[in-house]
Amino acid sequence: MQCTWVHEAIRKIEADFQRSADTHLIKLDIPFLDNTPLYLKDESTHPTGSLKHRLARSLFLYGLCNGWIREGTTIIESSSGSTAISEAYFARLLGLPFIAVIPQTTASKKIRQIEFYGGQCHLVPSPSIYDESQRLAKELNGHYMDQFTYAERATDWRGNNNIAESIFRQMEREPFPVPAWVVMSAGTGGTSATIGRYLRYQCKSTQLGVVDPDNSVFLDYYRSGDRTLTSCQGSRIEGIGRPRVEPSFVASVVDEMWRIPDAASIATIHWLERVLGRKCGASTGANVYGALQLIARMKAHGEQGAVVTLICDSGDRYLDTYYDDDWVRRNVGDLEVYCQQLAHFVRTGEW
Repeated sequence: MQCTWVHEAIRKIEADFQRSADTHLIKLDIPFLDNTPLYLKDESTHPTGSLKHRLARSLFLYGLCNGWIREGTTIIESSSGSTAISEAYFARLLGLPFIAVIPQTTASKKIRQIEFYGGQCHLVPSPSIYDESQRLAKELNGHYMDQFTYAERATDWRGNNNIAESIFRQMEREPFPVPAWVVMSAGTGGTSATIGRYLRYQCKSTQLGVVDPDNSVFLDYYRSGDRTLTSCQGSRIEGIGRPRVEPSFVASVVDEMWRIPDAASIATIHWLERVLGRKCGASTGANVYGALQLIARMKAHGEQGAVVTLICDSGDRYLDTYYDDDWVRRNVGDLEVYCQQLAHFVRTGEW
């Protein structure tokens, strides 16, 4: 009977995938960028509204095929919100209980979305999410999905419509069909691992750049190779940056990394709203700010080529944080210097 249930669960997930269209690739219309165009892979259009929809699907299939998820299994995940929202969606699809162990600072809109899909939210101090998830899984005889360990291995990086394959397929008719760079931020590290491995497997000349927010140890690990690094503070940019080196972060597939100040990330989403006409999350701001820095460097060196980055999720989830002036002033500080920098770039093409 369990085998029959697992087969039916996999069928439901695959049927859900067949009903979902691919996400859009948007060319950003900015002066001075004819020879260095910027494209945004819009992952906010997934059914659960973020890049993590891909990861949640892969983690469920991985758990089912490994025999870890069975009929009635309670699913537990440690998450800052977006992965939990997507996993709650798939848990409801399969009729499974779901508990999200999330930091106490998680945006209220994310909590409501987890609960909308039938999930329970268990709020704890940020450093406790790992141990508390393991404790709950043991207590309830459930399955701890552990995105931070399994993200890099649950996705088939060789193909199977992963995000890298999708980007290159959508770029085929563009002036620069093979991008010079893909730029992204890391939360688990699973997506950067997938893209970096795909680039090597397909023998692409594209380079992978990863941006890291304040209070994250990924960049320091990339430079030092020290996996024991930790930070006493969590990232203020939800969904990216970690206070420890997560098992899924594969530094060896990354060509270059940059630190993006949190104020720059948030200033960029306000600038991007004027360009796109809609709101994006602050992880998207980190991506775009890093991509614009890179494009400015390319232009200064006389280089040509496309740069692709990601819209990770919608800004509607962050109306009470990144889009609230009082919250930004209290928690991040003044954005003005970065707002002026972005305005100068749009006017002149110079950083």
